[in-house]
Amino acid sequence: MEKLLQSSRVLVFLTISVCAAAAVLLYMASAVIVYNVIVDSILHIPTTADQGKRLAVKLLKVLDTLLIALTFQIIATGLYRLFLGDPDSKEKGLLKAMDIKNFHDLKITLMQVASVIMVILFLEQAVEVGATLETLYFGIAIAVVVLASVFAARYMRH
Repeated sequence: MEKLLQSSRVLVFLTISVCAAAAVLLYMASAVIVYNVIVDSILHIPTTADQGKRLAVKLLKVLDTLLIALTFQIIATGLYRLFLGDPDSKEKGLLKAMDIKNFHDLKITLMQVASVIMVILFLEQAVEVGATLETLYFGIAIAVVVLASVFAARYMRH
């Protein structure tokens, strides 16, 4: 049984590696996308409100991608420090800044980041599509999920 439990550390390390690689790939992709948006904006400066909205949507999508990359980084760092790292390392760096002391705190932080990502998705929808019934339903659905996560986070505290 002990060998089985010791091998589970390998699975945690695999999860950490995949999350870290995903974060790096998303950061690199975001950098390339931002570079292309800047070059495109310099070459074709938006002259109408519609073109300005399209630029805003592109930048919101980049922000969304960056937040997802940050989520992967938080997961990788949190899992490493909570399960594999030195117990003293929990008092410094990213986990201290986010006040993550255990797996429960990591889950709450991830719910908060997911809520911000959903709000950004709603902003993208509102700018791209405008005030439609579909946007209203989408906003209501996001509001329900965000409220549920806030309720869950509040009552999950010790």
